[in-house]
Formats: sequence, C-alpha cells, structure tokens
Amino acid sequence: MTALTRRLALGRGWRTPGAAVPDVLLALAFLLAMTAERLLTAPELPALLPGVVIAGSLAWWRRAPLTAYLLGTAALAVEAQTVLPGPLSPYANLIGLYALGRYATRARARCGPVVVLVGMAGYFGDPAVPAGVLLPWLLVWALGYATARRQEERAVARQRLRQRVAEQERARIARELHDIVGHTLNLMLVQAGAARRVLPRDPQQTVELLSGLEHTGREALDELDRVLGLLRRNGPPDEPDPQPSLQPGLADLPRLVGRLEQAGLRATVRMAAGARRLPRTLDVSAYRIVQEALTNTVKHGRADTVEITVDRSPEQLDILVLDSGRGAPGGYVPGRGLLGIAERVAMFGGSVEHGSVGQPGGGEGGGFRLRVTLPVG
Repeated sequence: MTALTRRLALGRGWRTPGAAVPDVLLALAFLLAMTAERLLTAPELPALLPGVVIAGSLAWWRRAPLTAYLLGTAALAVEAQTVLPGPLSPYANLIGLYALGRYATRARARCGPVVVLVGMAGYFGDPAVPAGVLLPWLLVWALGYATARRQEERAVARQRLRQRVAEQERARIARELHDIVGHTLNLMLVQAGAARRVLPRDPQQTVELLSGLEHTGREALDELDRVLGLLRRNGPPDEPDPQPSLQPGLADLPRLVGRLEQAGLRATVRMAAGARRLPRTLDVSAYRIVQEALTNTVKHGRADTVEITVDRSPEQLDILVLDSGRGAPGGYVPGRGLLGIAERVAMFGGSVEHGSVGQPGGGEGGGFRLRVTLPVG
C-alpha cells in the first residue's frame, strides 16, 4: 500500500492547517483539569511536570502516535512512582494508546502491546501486571488497530474498484474504436472497389458510390470524434457518455444496411416492433453486434446477400445474422470481431453462437450464421 493510500485509509486530515486544533484543545482540556487537580493535592512543581507531559502528548496523538504514547506512558510511570497517580492520567494514556493502534503505521502500531506491558510494569513497579488491569488497555489498542485495518481494506477496495472501472472503460472504448474503424474501412474499401468496377459502364452509379463513400467517411469521423472525446475528458472513468445521442441503436440499422446495398450487398432486415424500445446500453450494444457481424460478412464472407432478424420477447432479444457467403473454414479460430461480440454479450449475461451453416448452431444453405441472445430487463 502506498503512503497516499495509507493516509486516505487512516483519514489523516490533520495535515491541513486547521485539523490539529481539536487535538490541541483536547490536550489543553486535560492539562487544565490535571493541573487543577494536582494543585489541590500536591502543588509542588515536580508533581506538576508529569501531568504536563501526559496532557501535552495528546496534542500529537494523531501526528506522531508512537512518540506521543511513549512520552505519555513514561510520564505516567514517573508520576505513579514519584507522586500520587492522578485520576485523569490513565484516561489520557488510554486515548494515546487508541491513537497508536488507529493512526500509526502498521509496523509501529504493532509495538502497542509491548509498550503497554513495559508501561504497566513501570506504573505498578512490578513486572507482574494484574491481568484485570492489562486486558482493558490491550482491548483499547486492539480497537484502534482493528479500525485502522478496516479503513485500509476499504481504501484498497475502493482503489481496486476504480482500477476495474477504468479497465472496463478502456475495454469499452477499444471495442468502440474497433467497431467504428473496422466496419468503416471495410465498407469504404468495398464501396471504392464497386466504384472502380462500374466506372467504365455507369458513371452515374459511380458518382453515387463515391458519394456514399464520402458520407461513410464523414459519419466515421463524427463517431471517432465522440469516442476520442471520452479519452480527453477530465471526469471519472465511470462518468456517463457526455454525448449519448450520438450513439447509434437498432433504429439506425436501415441506414447501416443502406451503405452495404450501395456497395452491392443485398441485405434484408426483419425487426420486431418491440426491438426499438430497449434500454440505451442494450440498444447500442445490439447495434454494434450487428455492425460487427456485417463487417465480417463484407471482409471475410464474400457474400451476395445477408439477412438480419431481430426478435423481441418480454425476457430477451434475439439477433440472427445469416449470409450467403463461403462460410468459415473447418477449425476456424474467432478473430477480434467475434471476440468483441462475445465480450459485449457477456456484459449482459447473454449467449452467442456462430459458425458455418451446417455446423452446430447453423441453418440451411451456405454461408455464415451468427445468433445472439441478450436478456432484457
């Protein structure tokens, strides 16, 4: 644990200028009470000095707990052996003992039981300290020590939670970038290739393809600007997306499919009416899953047609993407795209199946099949 984390765990606010005032006031209160009591019983100066040290040590009980407790304990033993023990002195010593367990570092706090034994032996003038007296002192130290350890554990847990949230945010941004860049570049390559092929025989269609290529690039730049804005923002990693309206959803599937049709891929979308009414995070993830599936179709499948079916029931959302391409070779290993889909599905506790048609989970005919089930609610 770093020194910063330890200070946060122990709540050491005394480093700010006004935070030591309560400690000084506590020390002054004990000093006045102990001095008044001593003036009534033993007004000599030597009798006052141990009480001054005992009370004064409380002004440092959080800033230097071990040193303060050692001074207070030594003064308590001197007071007990030279003059009558003051009635308030043991209580001041108990406060210092609690502070030792609560505010000292772990190594220094563990000195508490040893210092208690030595101090009690000095107080009674006998190494055989009564157990009935020793036990309450050790319990006070144990209370402070246990409180400090719980604070440390909470601080470590909070730090780990922040790190986990940051890692999840980085993974989410990485998935977003992969989906945006991968899909857009593949689509632009297909559009550019289609424009090159039709240029000699149909200049008008070439213009349309190039216009679609330009539009695709502009949309990709807008999305990239939004995602990169998440990296530039100064807020905490779990802060909501400042521009959620720019996130696409299932309602944007027709536009997504329209780009593919411009590039020569015939696409059919069948979407249940209820599929448009989803929680925002689920809606965005469902769109990205379909987008990645279509990216794989364009990049690897060499398909002519693709069918997208989105069904909605009260309990779940079903997504089926089936293309007419060449399918996947036997023993294929999922790439980044399919792994990204699996990560998105796992976030919602859903399931995913993929493979060439005819393999387990496949349909009829040729091509590649992807099915995703996402719980709703």
